[in-house]
Amino acid sequence: MTNSQAIAAGKAGGHDAARMALPVTVTALATAVFLVAMHLAYGTDYVGTDNDDVMRLVQIRDLMAGQGWFDMTQYRLGLENGTQMHWSRLIDVPVANLIGFFSLFMDIRQAEAAALFVWPLFLLLPLFVGIAAAGRHLGDRPGMLVALFLGAFFVVAHNRFRPGAIDHHNAQLALTILMMAGLTDPRLSRAWCAVAGVCAALAIAIGAETMPVVAVGCAAIAVLWAVMGQPARRGARAFGLSFTATLAACFYVLTPPSAYGVIACDAFSGGFYILGTVGGGVLFFLAALFSGRSRLFRLAALAIGGGVIGLVAVLLVPGCLQSPLADLDPLLRTMWLDSVTEARSVVSQVKYNPENIAGFYAVPVIAIAVCFWQVWRGERPWQNMVFAAAISLAFVISLVQVRGSVFANLMAIIPLAAVIAEKQLLYRRSNRLGVAALQYGCLAFVSIQFVWAVAGVLVVDGVDAVKTHSTAAEEAAESCATPQNLAALAAEPKGVVSAVSNLGSDILRHTHHRVLSAPYHRNQGGMLTQLQIAMGSGSDAEAFIRGSGVTLVAYCSSDPEAARIVKLYPESFYGLLQKGEVPDFLVPVEDAPDNPVRLFRVVQ
Repeated sequence: MTNSQAIAAGKAGGHDAARMALPVTVTALATAVFLVAMHLAYGTDYVGTDNDDVMRLVQIRDLMAGQGWFDMTQYRLGLENGTQMHWSRLIDVPVANLIGFFSLFMDIRQAEAAALFVWPLFLLLPLFVGIAAAGRHLGDRPGMLVALFLGAFFVVAHNRFRPGAIDHHNAQLALTILMMAGLTDPRLSRAWCAVAGVCAALAIAIGAETMPVVAVGCAAIAVLWAVMGQPARRGARAFGLSFTATLAACFYVLTPPSAYGVIACDAFSGGFYILGTVGGGVLFFLAALFSGRSRLFRLAALAIGGGVIGLVAVLLVPGCLQSPLADLDPLLRTMWLDSVTEARSVVSQVKYNPENIAGFYAVPVIAIAVCFWQVWRGERPWQNMVFAAAISLAFVISLVQVRGSVFANLMAIIPLAAVIAEKQLLYRRSNRLGVAALQYGCLAFVSIQFVWAVAGVLVVDGVDAVKTHSTAAEEAAESCATPQNLAALAAEPKGVVSAVSNLGSDILRHTHHRVLSAPYHRNQGGMLTQLQIAMGSGSDAEAFIRGSGVTLVAYCSSDPEAARIVKLYPESFYGLLQKGEVPDFLVPVEDAPDNPVRLFRVVQ
């Protein structure tokens, strides 16, 4: 189908929303029922399994307890003055309001459980709306149905939308796919492009890690305008205006006047606000003024506008052109970041977890190839080029940090669904097994990320590893952080706790103490102090403990971080505790003998 045919088809489809409503609703409900069933069967807590879910709940509790709207400091994390968090209130608000609503009918902990149960399931709706719309834009109704099917597999294979998952990544995934749906509307209508602009701005305001994918979206609509001219005029104006307006609204709602000039590369701040509003404004005025000029003139005008934006970026946020973790202390990089799975590069994955390589990278590679094949065939070429660019960038990011693969795998669903739907149609027309049936079956099979994940485990670890691949290390870490095992710590008078970073968020959640360490890069001082305590000799540990005001030491030998320190430094403070040698500046706290968390008071 050519571009003109696609535009005609888009104009004929005036009832897109109505046609999508039933498949989207059915898919969202069926997926939600499955996730709920899995949660009821295997879930052990109403909070998600990720540290970020726990820390988000702590942040929401502080907000509801009266902490200032603009005050993002976690006062119970790190050294004496606390840690300035880089998260957005845009996620805190809906969850806090849900908790407040449910607290009208139940006690506060039950209200928390109900809110955390509902929020990630609610986000399935915008996610599947984006998947359905993008699938329809690239593959008509058959492509939409296949995309919804693949999208359900994607949701089930990840923990982002399971009950309790209140970190911001699920919202960012939904916003990203909605942005892509808006940018690939065959008509480039004002409505869909405005939706794309709003979603792009919200994604940045929620978390700066989406900036690269959003930048591709902004570049895509700008290039489409430069190439198409008048047909893209309304869409480009709508995107530029909605993007700029939403960024401005978010900035002034979320940023205190005292921080208007602050440049932060790991959060939505003045730098990203100025850069985004300049870019959106430039696009709006170029589309408004020059859409009727020649293509060469439009390309030249866009090049000048892009140069202005690039100059603003270099002058305003030069440090943000590198990784926000570039200034991380080398000790933290070695002892913490290198062991965080989502922060590993493809090289580290090959070294430590080669069985995960196929699951992370196979589907995006196939999708990129499919996009270019579709462009070569002339099948909705510009829509496929937009997806090829976005998937390729997310894929490149995932080679540096594997966390980018979740965005690449989500966007890969759409072009793959379009081709699968086409092969399915050819197979049905032939009504017999043959080349079309083989192509349809194989492409559908290899487009499911879960298939590659299982295949990788089978190839590397064998059949028996499939059931146990969720890992003994994760289960051991969870056993350290249960409310029962932290009950003795919670009963102690309010103080400062030294514990491995994996326990930090849960200690904040289940106790009233301040904790030195939790796995957040802005808490470098607290994390380094904790590592010096754990890795140093007994006398060094005592010096750091007293210097940082620690009153309690919690040690869990089954935690992966603690076990690694003991293995690397057997004569360290943690090595002494592992051997049962308690220094004279500590007093053991009596607790159940089967509790893996050993608790010590510091002798004052």
